[in-house]
Amino acid sequence: MVLVLALAGVAILIGRRMGVRGQYLWGAALAFLALVLLLQLFLPDAHPVKEATGTLSGWLIFIGVGGVGLAYLCALRVLKRHAQSEEPASAPSDKFTDAELNRYARHIVLREIGGQGQKKMKKARVLVIGAGGLGAPVLQYLAAAGVGTIGVIDEDVVDSSNLQRQVIHTDARIGMPKVFSAQAALQAQNPLITVLPYNRRLEADMAADLFADYDLVLDGSDNAQTRYLVNRVAVKLGKPLISGAITQWEGQLSLFHPASGSPCYACIFPHEAAAGLAPSCAEVGVVGALPGVIGSMMAVEAIKLIAEAGAPLKGQMLIYDALYSETRLINLKRDPQCSVCGQPAK
Repeated sequence: MVLVLALAGVAILIGRRMGVRGQYLWGAALAFLALVLLLQLFLPDAHPVKEATGTLSGWLIFIGVGGVGLAYLCALRVLKRHAQSEEPASAPSDKFTDAELNRYARHIVLREIGGQGQKKMKKARVLVIGAGGLGAPVLQYLAAAGVGTIGVIDEDVVDSSNLQRQVIHTDARIGMPKVFSAQAALQAQNPLITVLPYNRRLEADMAADLFADYDLVLDGSDNAQTRYLVNRVAVKLGKPLISGAITQWEGQLSLFHPASGSPCYACIFPHEAAAGLAPSCAEVGVVGALPGVIGSMMAVEAIKLIAEAGAPLKGQMLIYDALYSETRLINLKRDPQCSVCGQPAK
């Protein structure tokens, strides 16, 4: 038995030196152990091979002891992972690495951002609702800008019809959940940030807990129910909300933050549009580059807000007409009777 174990150990060492993968080595070891057990079971007692490979009882004791040890190691690993998951995440360091200094150099030399603004982006936690047409450019530019933690929630999977405008996804990832496709793209683009995917639909019973972990919310969803839910929860928690929308050739965006005196989404759109008045892009179409324009503008607004640069779109809505190359900026007023952010009647 000792001779067999010694030969197996030598074979494993040789395999490691040759670069054989661990799972193949363990597979071969298990197959060898199974062969020895078969020899012990079926060869006659006086057979020299059976005598040379030990005894059946000895091998059973070895397997039992090894199984207990393996179970102990697995239990320790599970407990260690559980303990690590309960430890609070440490805040990103204020200091930039050489790789970060080189990557974000064009931001750092900007007077309006500088080193302090880039540090704020490194510490920022931003949640993006939707990994589709608007979410794609938002996610890409926030990741490239160095936003430290980016969360993305979406229940959909990549479809070939998405690829005309949702440039974060690829043909090879058709059928993959969009949040995991986006995570792969963002981490390939910037491995210095953290991407947290949530492969599920945003629901009222979990939205508040999710939003509480983030500093800023960007809404690129494509249905009214989600938009009104996002607005209600953002207002309740005092989170700034950058909202964008597109259809056909036109898009719009604004920053809603009643906690700083600006209106909320429901101040401007108190009720959902009647059926047929706000058809989806699937029904009426959308030019492929338009989400890139509006989504990039949303990312710019997020960068401005985080870095405290310039004048964010608080109390204003930017409307872009791509067909006629027109841009309009309209002022928005808070509704004191708003059902979401209005003052309660005395």
